[in-house]
Amino acid sequence: MTFVLYCVDKPDHGHVRAENRPAHIDYLKENIDRIVIAGPMTSDDGETVKGSVIVVNDTARAEAEAFAAGDPYAKAGLFDSVTITAYKKVLP
Repeated sequence: MTFVLYCVDKPDHGHVRAENRPAHIDYLKENIDRIVIAGPMTSDDGETVKGSVIVVNDTARAEAEAFAAGDPYAKAGLFDSVTITAYKKVLP
C-alpha cells in the first residue's frame, strides 16, 4: 500500500532542518527501497523550505507511521504536523 507523508515545518525552525539534514538524507537512503518519491515543499520562490513530502510503499499504516517517527527531522522536533494518508495512484 502507498502512503503520503505530508510534513509541515514549525515556523522559524530552518536551523533545525539544516542541522539534521545529513542524518535525514542518510535515513532516506537506508530506506530507499520503500520510497516512491521524497523532497521538500517550498514557498513560491522555490527556495524557502516549508516542509517535506515523502511517498512510501509499506504493507500497513503502522509501518508508515514508524517510518515517519524514525525520521531524524521528526526526532529533532522540526515538524509542526505530520499527516499520513493512504494513496492510490491512477495516472500515468
